[in-house]
Amino acid sequence: MHAPPFRLARTPGTASPDDAPSLSAFEPTADEICCGPSGADLTHAKRRTRLSDLDAHLHCSIIGTCLSTHELRKLVPKFAPLDPQRASDLEIHHAAVEFAIHGGAGRKALQKLLDTRYAGAVRRFAAARDADALLALWKEALASGDIPPAYWALMTHPCATMEVRQTAFGELHMLSHLVGAANRADLRRLVALEAERAELYAKIERQQTRLQRMSAERDAARDALAQHLSQPAAPAAERHEDLEAEVAALREALAARDARLALHTSRREAAEQRAAADEATMRALRAQLDDAGALIDALRAEARAVEEAMQQDDDTGRVALRDALKGRRIVYVGGRPSSNHALKRWVTSAGGELTVHDGGIEDRKGLLAAALAGADLAVFPVDCVDHDSMNTLKRVCDRHQVAYHPLRSASVASFVELMSRLYAGAGSARAEVSAVPVSRFCLRHG
Repeated sequence: MHAPPFRLARTPGTASPDDAPSLSAFEPTADEICCGPSGADLTHAKRRTRLSDLDAHLHCSIIGTCLSTHELRKLVPKFAPLDPQRASDLEIHHAAVEFAIHGGAGRKALQKLLDTRYAGAVRRFAAARDADALLALWKEALASGDIPPAYWALMTHPCATMEVRQTAFGELHMLSHLVGAANRADLRRLVALEAERAELYAKIERQQTRLQRMSAERDAARDALAQHLSQPAAPAAERHEDLEAEVAALREALAARDARLALHTSRREAAEQRAAADEATMRALRAQLDDAGALIDALRAEARAVEEAMQQDDDTGRVALRDALKGRRIVYVGGRPSSNHALKRWVTSAGGELTVHDGGIEDRKGLLAAALAGADLAVFPVDCVDHDSMNTLKRVCDRHQVAYHPLRSASVASFVELMSRLYAGAGSARAEVSAVPVSRFCLRHG
């Protein structure tokens, strides 16, 4: 990965004079935010961030880190046409990321699974009231190795800022390199353990063969003694001494064989215990190796997705977008003053017209119906507009047959992404845009 899926945070005075202006230059500062809660109310007014609120490029790292391949194979086939037995780990992971990006029942299931599995970590991180306390808890989790619960709790914490998420994302990325180096040592140890296990099994087989042969010899000696004792007794005077000597010799041989059998039995049991312990260790190492491999695959897929997203710089596509916006009249309801001015300049430079209505803060709500008359499209950011203005906008758009679309946020990037999705590639032709139903969940009011 050459860069994180977002711009690095910069402190004042560190910007290079060669930095080219971009749309992110119009992002509002903390003093310009007009719709967020005041600093005194942040602790109690903020709620946990949901999977749908996070940047789409973070979904890959969250799913790859916080959910195992086994859990995804049980969940993903319920919402995607994939064979859980034949689909590869990458296909399962890719489908889960698609759920998280595009929403629907799949994203709700992922959200529920993550919240249920890491409820304890979420409660523990809830004690943090600012970014410093949140990072301190994250450092403790890194030191203890309990990363997946802490990563989910941090990413969805109300106090998690862009810098906090950037820090966690970077440390998780560097951890993948350390995991790769550790896996090579584990592989060498695994190979040595497998060779030792094979030697132990061969030794046990040899001991089993010897024990069976000794048992057969003992049984033969006992049968011979029993047969000899069952024969008719000879005159006592002639056979008494011979029988005593033979019985004594047989008893000594039998005692020696029993002692050898007990010794080899104890050695065999000890060898079996060592072999069982080595096999348990090997299974644990294999499980760790599989988990590390799954983590590496997820991080590689994430890096590949980020690189592809950052390389989508098609000048022809931008010209087509500007031609598609030429002559269009768009109504923007809500938002922030700084980003609204930037949006207006951008649409105007493309030959279009952007009418901004603040949702009733300074502009009267009665002017909203007049502004929507004759419009080609109406948009509103769901994180910076009140319910009354949103409902009014929907009713007026239905009455005037005007398509309306919600925006993820009041940023310039959200607006440009919607315009690219609706009009990119349209050329000079006017594409008919159908109204998209607004989600019942409001990012601002819950």
